[in-house]
Amino acid sequence: MAADQKTLLEDLTRRMDGALESLRRDFAGLRSGRASPALLEPVRVEAYGGEVPLTQVGSIAVPEARMLTVQVWDRSLVGAVERAIRDGGLGLNPAADGQTVRVPIPQLTAERRSELARTAGKYSENAKIAVRGVRRDGMDQTKQHEKKTEISQDDVKIWSEAIQKLTDQYVKRIDEMLADKEREIKQV
Repeated sequence: MAADQKTLLEDLTRRMDGALESLRRDFAGLRSGRASPALLEPVRVEAYGGEVPLTQVGSIAVPEARMLTVQVWDRSLVGAVERAIRDGGLGLNPAADGQTVRVPIPQLTAERRSELARTAGKYSENAKIAVRGVRRDGMDQTKQHEKKTEISQDDVKIWSEAIQKLTDQYVKRIDEMLADKEREIKQV
């Protein structure tokens, strides 16, 4: 394996890992009926003259399977945190208890479960599109090396096969992640 090919594959792998990481974050934000601190990560709180992430005004904990708690550090922000969670579009109904905001996670309806599964499918398709875009960039770079006569046609074939194999591995991992998330969503 030529040094250039190794460098190219390392770069492509790093970029495809980024697509997987983005998918993990997207999946973490999907409510599956179980409490997860990642569920509240997208929530932004009106505080200190602007909007800040919830994680900058309090710490999120999971005391039980269907309950999240947010320990708000600044007592004056408890109402703002409660409001931000309620208005966050997550279908959650928080309740303040001193400096702690309790967030019960309601049971999911069958309709909501299938909607979440469709959303998970969209997220995984976006990740596949990102991976295929990285593959296309790799193929383009390979063709540029050939045009500059830095590599032979045989090398182009070898590089292209290596890039395709890498792409197939990542698409398979995305499919596995989707299957796991769908199982989690459908679990009652």
